[in-house]
Amino acid sequence: MIRKALAALLLCTMTVPLAAQQTVNLRDADVRAYIQDVARATGRSFIIDPRVQGKVSVISERPLGREAYFELFLSTLRANGLVVSPAAGGAFRIAPADGAATSPGLRGGADSFVTQVVPLGSIDAASAVESLRPLVSREGQLTANRAGNSVIIADYADNVRRVREMLRQLDRSRTGTEVIALKNAGAREIAAALRDLANASRGEGTSTVGIVPIDSSNSIALRGDPSTVSDLARTIRDLDTRAAGGSDVRVVFLSHADAEKLVPVLQQLVGQQPSATTGSSLPPSSMASSNQQGSFGASGQSGAQGGPASIPRTPATTAGGGGATGPVPGATIGAGRAVIARFEGANAIVIAAPAEVQRQLGEVIRQLDIRREQVLIEAIIVEISDVAAQRLGVQYLLTGTGGSNIPFAATNYTNAAPNLLAVSGAVVAERELGSDNPTTQALRDTALSSLLGANGGTFGFGGNLGSNALFGVIINAVKTDTASNVLSTPSAMTLNNEVAHILVGQDIPITTGEALSNNFDNAFRTIQRQNVGILLDARPQINAGGTITLQIRQEVSSVAGPVSNTSNELIINKREITTTVAVDDGEIIALGGLIDENERRTLEKVPFLGDIPFLGNFFRSRSNNRTKTNLMVFIRPTIVKTAADAARLAGERYDYMTRAEAEARAARGLGGLESSLDAMVRDYMRAAPPIDPNPLPPPLPRKP
Repeated sequence: MIRKALAALLLCTMTVPLAAQQTVNLRDADVRAYIQDVARATGRSFIIDPRVQGKVSVISERPLGREAYFELFLSTLRANGLVVSPAAGGAFRIAPADGAATSPGLRGGADSFVTQVVPLGSIDAASAVESLRPLVSREGQLTANRAGNSVIIADYADNVRRVREMLRQLDRSRTGTEVIALKNAGAREIAAALRDLANASRGEGTSTVGIVPIDSSNSIALRGDPSTVSDLARTIRDLDTRAAGGSDVRVVFLSHADAEKLVPVLQQLVGQQPSATTGSSLPPSSMASSNQQGSFGASGQSGAQGGPASIPRTPATTAGGGGATGPVPGATIGAGRAVIARFEGANAIVIAAPAEVQRQLGEVIRQLDIRREQVLIEAIIVEISDVAAQRLGVQYLLTGTGGSNIPFAATNYTNAAPNLLAVSGAVVAERELGSDNPTTQALRDTALSSLLGANGGTFGFGGNLGSNALFGVIINAVKTDTASNVLSTPSAMTLNNEVAHILVGQDIPITTGEALSNNFDNAFRTIQRQNVGILLDARPQINAGGTITLQIRQEVSSVAGPVSNTSNELIINKREITTTVAVDDGEIIALGGLIDENERRTLEKVPFLGDIPFLGNFFRSRSNNRTKTNLMVFIRPTIVKTAADAARLAGERYDYMTRAEAEARAARGLGGLESSLDAMVRDYMRAAPPIDPNPLPPPLPRKP
């Protein structure tokens, strides 16, 4: 019993100081001893940093409870440059306040060190930190979170509350929004003028106001400082009112579009009849100057000889000063109240119309007057042909002269040369009629032409059989084998939806008529010029997603030679493709091709004699011709959007040409010389040569 009573008495003795109120009166007391006294009075555990040193003075006029005593303790340590932060196990860590911002916050009274995140709605976090940084204590930190537009505060609780209150007052939307509908002026024109005015007065301390034109309702939206927004709104209304009494004639200078093509569109919108023009638009010529077979510059109908129809170009029309000749059905903008013309001296449009009509037409012009993208169209034309021919023929002749009774016998074949009859006729005529006779001269010319037309190996012999007979034999053998590989790479750059035309070839004459004069002694001939070579006509249309619709006409033609030995008219080989395809940007598509194999065998013989085994070969003439042609066309369009894209393509092509020139010089043993192309660009154009951003490695040296 005595032991239990002593234990209870001891317990009461220990708890009484914790619940009792105390009066504190310390002067220059050791801070560690003060911390120990507070630990006994409040029942809390403290971890003291080794750097905690010094003296403290605390005076209390009235008794304090345990919580009040702890708050006094926190204020005393704060005043002496110390901070209390929570630790594991419910203890508190006491350390100098220098690193307090990196320690966990203490939830409690005003002297506790806390960390809080304050999101902002109207003002920028960086500007808020710049304004409130002087309000933070020496131990605290203020950081801006730009990504979330918030402020991070680490400081004593009472100071954090003060900073939050200041942020609440600053973070208020002081912007005003107003939408002004325009009746006479254009929204974009007024918005551009206001922006120029704001840029000019930006150095005078004016506040920034957002100015956004709204095309659908022809209005302007303003957002910013309410007073500035109100001033700009008054300015806009004043400008709109003045526009109502402005000039009825307006001149619009175009930046990118062609006035000649844009004027007919505007004329149709206002009900003015578009009038034809003799403008300077030059459509590309087709391969045949008079036999138009449907180039992209034609009217879209088939040519004179039934060629394929082409895709027509937009007709070039303009108003050459003429007024409206009647409303166009479907006109919706000020029908009958506007006149539109084009000034040929500049790329400009003149509009005579009321203010509202001018505004609507100005909006149409703005949307159409944009910089169009370009398309580089590259083609590879590959033609591989192989021609093999074999001919073997034997011709005999037996004839008499001078009225002899010797029978006449001869063999003659169309696929053998020279013509034995022509040669023998010239010989007989010279014997019988003399060399000066016109008939002899004509037969001699025919024989000479036949001899010159022979090719391959020709063997013959002949002579007299007595004094009144002649005989002759000609053996002709030919074998030809011709292989050709034609590779062409035409390319052309053009604007979107514009025709690109490239022609590499010759202009040859074609006979179209021949006539004699009234006296039949003055023959004359009419001809036309026709282009023969490689033609590429293409019109690209850039679609959404980078797809390009290509309207293409590709033609490869060449001169095959005369129709026959007796006619000078020419045979022209022509291979043509006219089609419309869709290609992705930078992709290669096989446009079309031709695989042609033609074999022709001819056998001419003397009946019965040509059928005799072995001996029949001397009474036969054989020919075998085989022609095989492979033709394929590949197209690659590339969209050129920016000047950098154009410079890159120019650099790649320039590098290809300089490399080809260097290889040609090296093949002739002239290596080390400056490129003539570089010298021409530098000296003549006074410019730097284009640079390929991704040059190819130098070519490998060729084996000797």
